[in-house]
Amino acid sequence: MNAIEIEGLDVWFGEGADRVDAVRGATFTVPEGRSFGLVGESGSGKSTILRAITGLAPNWTGRIAIEGSDLVGAKRQRSFFKRVQMVFQDPYASLHPRHSVDQVLSETLHLHGIPDIDRRVPKLLSDVGLGPRFRFRYPHQLSGGQRQRVAIARALAGEPDILLLDEPTSALDVSVQAEILNLLTDLRAERGLTYLMVSHDLPVIGHMCDKLAVMRGGEIVEVMDVERLRTMTPSHPYTQELIAASAL
Repeated sequence: MNAIEIEGLDVWFGEGADRVDAVRGATFTVPEGRSFGLVGESGSGKSTILRAITGLAPNWTGRIAIEGSDLVGAKRQRSFFKRVQMVFQDPYASLHPRHSVDQVLSETLHLHGIPDIDRRVPKLLSDVGLGPRFRFRYPHQLSGGQRQRVAIARALAGEPDILLLDEPTSALDVSVQAEILNLLTDLRAERGLTYLMVSHDLPVIGHMCDKLAVMRGGEIVEVMDVERLRTMTPSHPYTQELIAASAL
């Protein structure tokens, strides 16, 4: 079964003369338990696809299906967020500065209707490599990597099947990026998660994903297995340019 199906997806912002077509005709599928990457330059439409899935980009046509269920419009039911969660690029901006780690995770568990919160919060912290001493700290008391671990713990709180990862390491120091990517790799293996990951960094996609789509100017120009990325055998000239400019 496919966890995510995208068919002929168009996403736009504004209306009339102010309309901007951010995504045009995007089509791809992500099987359950696999990791799929969206790669391309800034403004290519990668993150817009994630926002359409979550309802943050309300103007879209085409088909978006999650675990076989078609989504309609921009409103997402609570049941959707039990299955799908998103990890954002900037871990500081995505955490409330006046809420402790305990508050962030406890409120999320409460919203999902999950009991035994006092036991589950330490378990979530342990799952993302943070000990109990971090439970009552505030975001400004954490490093960037620690904040992103808290954001990942929050995303895992409702025990979702799918994580949407929007440049999850690009705001972090290079020394910390590998730690977060390895954590995400381990979590996918342990929990059978499905990932849809956005990145401008081809080596990151090559490390994390089984398959990828290359985007340019709002369109997918090529979908390929990661093995073709590693062997530098893409078919589209733009993908060839990206590989030549990367550290692969």
